[in-house]
Amino acid sequence: MRRLVFAALAAVSLSAGASGAPLEAYGQLPNIDDVAISPDGKSLAYVTLHDGQQVVIVASLDEHKFLAAVRADKVRGVDWADSDNLLITASTSAPAIGVIAPRQEWNEVELLNVSTKRQIPLLQNAHGKGDDDAAMNVISAPPEVRQVDGHAVVFLTGISFVNSDGVATLFKYDVNDARTHAILVGAPGTQGWVIDSAGNPVAREDYDESQQLWRVKTHTDGGWHDAYTRPSAIDTPQIMGLMPDGAALVIALPEADDIELNLADNSTTTTKDLGTDYNSIVRDPATHRIAGTVHFGHLTAYRFLAPADQRAWHSVVDAFDGQNVELVSWSTDRKRIVVRVDGPRDGATYQMIDMGTHQASVLGPVYKGIERTDVAPVSYISYHAADGLVIPAYLTLPRDREAKSLPLVVLPHGGPQASDGPEFDWMAQAIASRGYAVLQPEFRGSTGRGWSFIQAGYGEWGRKMQSDLSDGVRYLASQGVIDPRRVCIMGASYGGYAALAGVTLEHGVYRCAVAVAGVSDPKEMLKWERHRADRSDSLVMRYWKRFMGADDLDDPKLEQISPMAHVAAADAPVLLIHGKDDTVVPIAQSEDMADALKAAGKPVRFVKLDGEDHWLSRSETRLRMLTEAVAFLEANNPPN
Repeated sequence: MRRLVFAALAAVSLSAGASGAPLEAYGQLPNIDDVAISPDGKSLAYVTLHDGQQVVIVASLDEHKFLAAVRADKVRGVDWADSDNLLITASTSAPAIGVIAPRQEWNEVELLNVSTKRQIPLLQNAHGKGDDDAAMNVISAPPEVRQVDGHAVVFLTGISFVNSDGVATLFKYDVNDARTHAILVGAPGTQGWVIDSAGNPVAREDYDESQQLWRVKTHTDGGWHDAYTRPSAIDTPQIMGLMPDGAALVIALPEADDIELNLADNSTTTTKDLGTDYNSIVRDPATHRIAGTVHFGHLTAYRFLAPADQRAWHSVVDAFDGQNVELVSWSTDRKRIVVRVDGPRDGATYQMIDMGTHQASVLGPVYKGIERTDVAPVSYISYHAADGLVIPAYLTLPRDREAKSLPLVVLPHGGPQASDGPEFDWMAQAIASRGYAVLQPEFRGSTGRGWSFIQAGYGEWGRKMQSDLSDGVRYLASQGVIDPRRVCIMGASYGGYAALAGVTLEHGVYRCAVAVAGVSDPKEMLKWERHRADRSDSLVMRYWKRFMGADDLDDPKLEQISPMAHVAAADAPVLLIHGKDDTVVPIAQSEDMADALKAAGKPVRFVKLDGEDHWLSRSETRLRMLTEAVAFLEANNPPN
């Protein structure tokens, strides 16, 4: 496969640096992100940066020219309605206007007509089914597009108010009449709808909190009736999508094989087609039905249901010499495919594959200023925890240094029911660029490795989920890769909790801890969640109590796993970093921890990020976080 440079879209030049890329290159938001190819394969949309501000760009692939540019903030995704209309989803941290509700992250969607440059907020003037039923200008699920009678229709799950109560509502925006209509209003507990390829709502997902019952309803005899129910106190099933023939709905069940729900007669059968260890689903660009699955391991692996798709994908992967290749977007006819490639030959880049000519065009680097020679090598390893459980992990080693007696930073992921992946990780790579080895353990409770692995994490906050991390330190020390006297821990969200627990609940392992938006007091965190849910018992509360191993808010086990309750035992300096607008973990978790550490006479620094959310969504504050964290690591655990 011949490689071409498509400089028209890259619009950047990479600077070489013998000592590695500067932190600014890692700390900024991606230079190119959220890449989406138009259905006809002729245009490309992506998010880039201009003076630190996100800009959505639309460009012609064949004519090599820009078609539209729109400034945006906190973009969460771009997708095409049709080849002339682009959907842009963005979020803001704020209370909803006119609604008494806790501050949270609200997603909004607008349509950009590429030809006219007109921008249309799709739910701004929408109404519910009744004339007096107002609707919020927010969505609770990504927009879905279907071709109906030859033109695009956008389906949006939003919220309308019926008798002053917010209810999930399905809206429809038809590009032909440029109006948004509410077509279905759910019941209390409705989560969303499944739309078939013709634009018909064929299933509805509900959760009844009072009965702790999960339901799928199908539309028969003029109404919505139960097709499948399952008691679900905590782990609800998940609708994955329609099978390729559209006749059955795939439902992923906790602790069991996936099932297919036949939409004609509501019968169920076990399906083995998708397997049980996948991380996500691939959808057909034309029908939006399930096309395959994605698996994280040493490299990102795809299993397509159609043999032709699998052969085509193998031809793409084979062209990149063992580098990590991710499917990002593909045209309706599958002739043009956008991929992200991560590896030593290409660095981290977006590329477009023309399946007709078998050529790859480099669209641009994911991060401006990071050469492929700056990318630190990543390996997929495993080690045994103290109880014998095998823990997979990603290990990033600094370039041009012998893998012997290195300083180490343990970087656990958030969630905790989540996972890392083999792609370029800006935080891990930034730390490795300063001379550290970086260990990212997939501790018990992580996803993508089956339900038994998740279950192994139940009740293990601050316990085996924590020792899984330090067991990784001991393993690397036994191999001679790292110096066990030169180890720090850093993490965000749950990873931030793990960092704090690493120096309060464990001792003698870490020289310092960096907690970004971390939980410091599990009991207060549960109280906050209870207040948000406005009830003492909810699925979210039950979920957290199970992972924390607590029966109720007065359970003494919460204090046993609380870094806040053990500040007097902290044996290393702590850096706390938190966004002021965090709606997932309240900033009080870091404020109170900082006060408690100071009162106990422990070394602590607290950095407040004004205007920042839980996900570090802005370049300025993301860079400040990284700069503060690396300076702290270097001061307390010098890399040389």
